[in-house]
Amino acid sequence: MTQPPRKIIIDTDPGQDDAIAILLAFASPEIDVLGLTAVAGNVPLALTQKNARIICELAGRSDVPVYAGCDRPLERKLVTAEHVHGKTGLDGPAMPDPVMPLAEGHGVDFIIETLRREAAHTVTLCPLGPLTNIAEAFRRAPDVAGRVQQIVLMGGAYFEVGNITPAAEFNIYVDPEAADIVFRSGVPIVVMPLDVTHKVLTTRARVEAFRALGTEVGRVCAEWSDFFERFDMEKYGSEGAPLHDPTVIAYLLAPGLFRGRHINVEIEVQSDLTRGMTVADWWGVTDRPANALFIGDVDAEGFFALLTERLGRL
Repeated sequence: MTQPPRKIIIDTDPGQDDAIAILLAFASPEIDVLGLTAVAGNVPLALTQKNARIICELAGRSDVPVYAGCDRPLERKLVTAEHVHGKTGLDGPAMPDPVMPLAEGHGVDFIIETLRREAAHTVTLCPLGPLTNIAEAFRRAPDVAGRVQQIVLMGGAYFEVGNITPAAEFNIYVDPEAADIVFRSGVPIVVMPLDVTHKVLTTRARVEAFRALGTEVGRVCAEWSDFFERFDMEKYGSEGAPLHDPTVIAYLLAPGLFRGRHINVEIEVQSDLTRGMTVADWWGVTDRPANALFIGDVDAEGFFALLTERLGRL
C-alpha cells in the first residue's frame, strides 16, 4: 500500500537555495505542500513573500497559497543577507514579477489554523529561514505544538560553527529567541546544520547537470547557483557553494542519505559574543535530555542525484 503524501508547510525567506528546496518539494509526489509562509530573513518580508510567489509560478504551482508572516524577529532588529543573495534575494536570472496574489491573512494564523484543522501529527513544518513564524505560532497558540508531526529545519552548526558570526549560523542568529522557543517546544525536531550543508557543494559538474536538464527550471537553478556560489567560494575557498535548504526536503524524501545523532541542542540568547549559537551536546557530556536529531553527515552524490532527477520533472 502506498503512503499518502506527507503534508508540509514550508516556512521560508527565499533565497536561491530556499527556491531550489521549494522546487524539489513541488517536484516530489510524496509531498503535499499545504502552503508557504514567508518570513523576513535573507531579505526583508516584502521581498521574501514576492520571491515565494515567483517560485510557485516557475513551478506552475500558483494553486499553492503563499502567506506573508512576520516582518521582524521577536525581540531584535532584523539582520539580512543581501551580501550573499543579492538585493532581491533571488539575484542571478531575470525573473518576472508574480501574477498570483498573496493569500489573505497572516502566515502565523495559517500555521495555527492548519495545525488545528488537519489531524494531529500529520503536518510537518519545514522552516528554511529564521524561526520567527513558528515560534510566534507556538506562543500565540500553545495547543498547536503538540499537533505537529515533526519539524525539519535548516539552521545551526556545531563543527562548522558560524557563518554570520564566528559562533552562529545565520537563520538561528537572526532570531535566537524564536529558535529557543522552537527547541524547547517538545516537537520532534530534525536539524540540518552547516555541518551537513557544507558537504553538498554546487560543483561545476553539478550545476551543469541542472543546466543540462534543458528546461526553464534547470536553467534558472543553474543561474541561481552560479550567482550565490561566488560569495561562498571566495569566503571558504571551496569549489562551490553549500545548497543549504534543499537538504530539508531531501531528508523527507530519502532520510537514508543522512546520518546524525539524537542529542540536546540549546540556543544561546544571552551572550553578545556567541548569540545564536546552537550549543549541540554532540558528545553527550551533559545530562540535558535529547531534543533534536542533529544531522552530521550526508551522501552528497546521492543528494545531488535525487535533486537533479526531481528538478527534471518540472
